[in-house]
Amino acid sequence: MTMTRTTGVRRAMLPVAVLAVLVAGCGTPRAGERTDAGGGAPSRNPSAAPHRPADFPCPGESPTPKSTPHATPHATPKSTGSARPTGPAAPPTDHYAENHGFRVPLPLHGQRRCDGLAAVRRIERALEPLRKSGDFDPAHTHGVLTGLGYPAGKVQSHQNGPEGVGFLIDAAPLCLEGTMNGGATRANAFGGYPDHSGCDVPSGGH
Repeated sequence: MTMTRTTGVRRAMLPVAVLAVLVAGCGTPRAGERTDAGGGAPSRNPSAAPHRPADFPCPGESPTPKSTPHATPHATPKSTGSARPTGPAAPPTDHYAENHGFRVPLPLHGQRRCDGLAAVRRIERALEPLRKSGDFDPAHTHGVLTGLGYPAGKVQSHQNGPEGVGFLIDAAPLCLEGTMNGGATRANAFGGYPDHSGCDVPSGGH
């Protein structure tokens, strides 16, 4: 008799156990589902795109700035040149460009772009007396640039042709480069290079 009663109790408990399992299963969110409860699993959200500061007109340029790989002042005609060819606006399509994309200068945006434009104008004004006097001695160019407050170890200057000088300044987070010759003094500001900590052009590629 005892065995019969025990078996009956077990049979009676079976539907209850099955019901409990079903109820628990209905309340468990599947992978990827959003839970509305405050302390539940995080919802599936698209990964946020890298934030890029918005560009705006900087002092001394037109009110409709155009984003370019180098922060070149629009209001200064002599500053429209570049010490090196401007990088491609569209993603590279050939293997050479893909393998050398790390050598394309990073553009400046937002307030940093304005800081770059201001630094460019300051450098060009400071070097103009040397240019007008025909002084293209790299040491003199170096002296003028350090006189603007840039550390001597962060300023490079070199002969660029028989009557010309090239220079590069590591003014982190800005990089400033340019040339000076009998025709004009040109400078550009940019944000360095991808995966490279300095302002000099990275080596490598294939």
